[in-house]
Amino acid sequence: MINNFVSGLILLFERPIKVGDVIQIDTDVGEVRRIGIRACIIRTTDGSDVIVPNGSIIANKVTNWTLSDRHRAIEVPVTVARGAAPQRVVEVLKRVAANQPGITKEPAPRAYVVSFGSAAVSLNLRVWTDQYEDWIEVRSNLAVAVDEALNRENIAVA
Repeated sequence: MINNFVSGLILLFERPIKVGDVIQIDTDVGEVRRIGIRACIIRTTDGSDVIVPNGSIIANKVTNWTLSDRHRAIEVPVTVARGAAPQRVVEVLKRVAANQPGITKEPAPRAYVVSFGSAAVSLNLRVWTDQYEDWIEVRSNLAVAVDEALNRENIAVA
């Protein structure tokens, strides 16, 4: 109990996390709702509240996804049929991402070839969004836009 109290004081004064931050402790990811003297309350993405003793936060690895800013990387894997020119696919992916709402201009969208197979080429599209809370929707909209653009360009998805 003393450990949790002292750890609570450390959290309140050093502020490695603050109310509103999105953190990950082990497999739990959520928003810090309250920092108390004994424990913190984390609201997970599925809507549950997790009570985490302050000693655990100080003693264990904690990932703070929003400590310095609210930007988040989004990756969309894309696999196209062999025969499509990889550089053309890269350009299509970057163009689609650059024109997609919710995607930041800086850093610029990046697309790159990951691997070649006998029947397919695997690529990855990496972008950033400043809409941290809505990143799943931004990713979904981007994936749909990529699919539509590849169809329009007659690039077969594998």
